[in-house]
Amino acid sequence: MTRWCGESGSGQFLPEESFKNWGSYLNAVRHTGDRFWDRLFARSSIEVEMTEVRARSGHDMKKNLNWWDLIWFGIGAVIGAGIFVLTGQEAQKHSGPAVLLSFVVSGISALLSVFCYTEFAVEIPIAGGSFAYLRVELGDFVAFIGAGNILLEYVIGGAAVARSWTSYFATLCNRQSNAFRIHTNLAKNFNDLDPIAVAVLFITGIVAIKSTKVTSRINSIASVIHMAILAFIIIAGLTHADTSNYSDFMPYGVRGVFSSAAVLFFAYVGFDAVATMAEETKNPAKDIPIGLVGSMVVIITVYCLMALTLCLMQNYKTIDPNAAYSVVFSKVGMDWAKYIVALGALEGMTTVLMVSVVGQARYLTHIARTHMFPPWFAMVHEKTGTPINATAIMVIASAIIAFFTNLDVLSNLLSISTLFIFSLVAVALLVRRYYVSGETSIQNQRKLIIFLAIIIGSSVATAAYWGSSNGWIAYLITVPLLFLSTLGLQLFVPLARTPKLWGVPLVPWIPVLSIGINIFLLGSIDKDSFIRFVVWTVIILLYYVLFGLHASYDTAKAADTEREGKVDNLG
Repeated sequence: MTRWCGESGSGQFLPEESFKNWGSYLNAVRHTGDRFWDRLFARSSIEVEMTEVRARSGHDMKKNLNWWDLIWFGIGAVIGAGIFVLTGQEAQKHSGPAVLLSFVVSGISALLSVFCYTEFAVEIPIAGGSFAYLRVELGDFVAFIGAGNILLEYVIGGAAVARSWTSYFATLCNRQSNAFRIHTNLAKNFNDLDPIAVAVLFITGIVAIKSTKVTSRINSIASVIHMAILAFIIIAGLTHADTSNYSDFMPYGVRGVFSSAAVLFFAYVGFDAVATMAEETKNPAKDIPIGLVGSMVVIITVYCLMALTLCLMQNYKTIDPNAAYSVVFSKVGMDWAKYIVALGALEGMTTVLMVSVVGQARYLTHIARTHMFPPWFAMVHEKTGTPINATAIMVIASAIIAFFTNLDVLSNLLSISTLFIFSLVAVALLVRRYYVSGETSIQNQRKLIIFLAIIIGSSVATAAYWGSSNGWIAYLITVPLLFLSTLGLQLFVPLARTPKLWGVPLVPWIPVLSIGINIFLLGSIDKDSFIRFVVWTVIILLYYVLFGLHASYDTAKAADTEREGKVDNLG
């Protein structure tokens, strides 16, 4: 019988034994239960990820990035649509001037996640980012669930930024924000077609395919110009500040602050793309901590100053939710400045798209190296040293969504996916510090599982109560439980591993705080977004059961056989 797919590039699309023919596939399906159990808790190792898995790309990525590149990649990856679009939207509808506090809350959550990512990126400098970290510490199945949401995060993030690019380009051309979109009779939130967003994504994809270093240089130049424009907005804006606009500081209460913080977390998305560049970094132990932490501190500071400036210039009730900064300068008599604002927004969104395209391709590349997705996506081009196939498919996926879908739908779904992944990475860091296979005693394993279950359970209960009730009684139970379980983890479970090069300080408190804040912010997101999230999770689980599980199982078993053969030959 013939194979399902013929040759594609340098390898087959489904080359595993389970897909050799229909008989092989049906036999694999009959053993789905056994295979699922085998892969459920199967953990990879750093050595395997750094050697065997990476070698499946055919060619190495070029190591040509340093900490300076990473700082500008971090700034370029993050400061874009979130600050320019969501600030006005959230200030007007949910938080008022207290949107400043929303940026602080979401910024703290992002910074805690940055610490967790940094330790992993230094210890496991591989293109897979959080997927590789989860695979090493929590196993194949959890890594795949994370992988599906990582890819969703990037596809949606790219689409959202591309649509925002069109809005600000229209403003720069002195037109309404929707002027260049094609209005149709399709369903609400999917009826404004955006061909410009598609074109912008394709152009950034071509640049990313050419060279990572070229992308870095373009990003650095564009980010410097962008930061100069942001400085102009803050300084010029504060000269028109009216403190009376802050008289009603928190009109929607504390609930409004956290509701906005959950959405504004979208504004901090992107730094994890920098972690995927660890494989292309010259000195990960030095460059990654400076690049990741340094860029995030700068970003939080800029965001807070931008939010402060907007709400001092204009009463929150009259803020334009689509192009807040451009419109507010027109209202204070600086109509010419709206063009500088629009240019700054376009600069920022362009760099976000470039870094996003680079990061998402590297995620897919490493996931495909494990064969959870077809290995055709893992191929690295010999001449450019970039993953061309992965870049192309991710750009096309983002372009399709950007063509149809409005920003409101995208931002909430993106925040759920991102907060979920960041929570998993924090859990993985705790497992990494407190559990080493073959060394940690059964008693300590059980204590670790119990404390982690209480930490996660109390965080979920706190978020659920926040999302469903205006009371406070339950917090007297859930918050002390979170504190005591963290204290118990510190006192009664000995550390099994200390980082060799760079480590998160105050373990277990910082990872637990990251878990708690991320899950709490999830409780502030609307029901419809959770429904979409569940639907997506079901879709990726179906794919895993039908394809990903069998492909990764075959690959893992083939690798085990090859290793055993090498040992026998040495013997």
